[in-house]
Amino acid sequence: MNILMVLTSHDALGDTGEKTGFWLEEFAAPYYVFKDAGARITLASPAGGQPPIDPKSDAEDAQTAATDRFKASEADQRALASTRPLSEVNADDYDAIFYPGGHGPLWDLAEDADSIALIEAFCKAGKPVGAVCHAPAVLRHPRSADGEPLVKGKRVTGFSNSEEEAVGLTDVVPFLLEDELKSKGGDYQRTDDWGAFAVTDGLLVTGQNPASSEEAAKQLLALLE
Repeated sequence: MNILMVLTSHDALGDTGEKTGFWLEEFAAPYYVFKDAGARITLASPAGGQPPIDPKSDAEDAQTAATDRFKASEADQRALASTRPLSEVNADDYDAIFYPGGHGPLWDLAEDADSIALIEAFCKAGKPVGAVCHAPAVLRHPRSADGEPLVKGKRVTGFSNSEEEAVGLTDVVPFLLEDELKSKGGDYQRTDDWGAFAVTDGLLVTGQNPASSEEAAKQLLALLE
């Protein structure tokens, strides 16, 4: 079982002068769900190498058992520091693809041609695609075989408008994920702000927020089992 995890390479939070990147919990929790299930994990990013960690996700109050485990593993830290360039990745080599969130993907992965092609290739081959929190932004451009948006008519979730408002970034992000998924015909679903919620529809697995990262990974794994 080979799983590809794709992380952002983008580290600028709009024009705020602040840094962003991927959310550590949203990487660590799925990573260990997959690893503990015996999966072989390949990490990739648009630029390759060390992807930027959102500084807020590295704060003391954002730590979880999964992030603690990651910080205690030099081998896993080395793996993260040497992600493969996305352009060198072939969908044929993997059984599933998963995107951790953080605000970074809104800027790079949402528009990345290699990512779009990968997602379409995974779906065409009948392989699961998963994304959590802001990472469902990667679904805004991929299309299904009939040329329609991939999310059209599918139950999906992702970081909600009210959660974006709560973190004060409604006017900073390039687009609001909830609105974008709805505009592409997605059947957007959610639970309360910050609650754990993930949904599977066909081969597509999406999680709403950081608390949903482990559940989203488990649902992706269920599709492989």
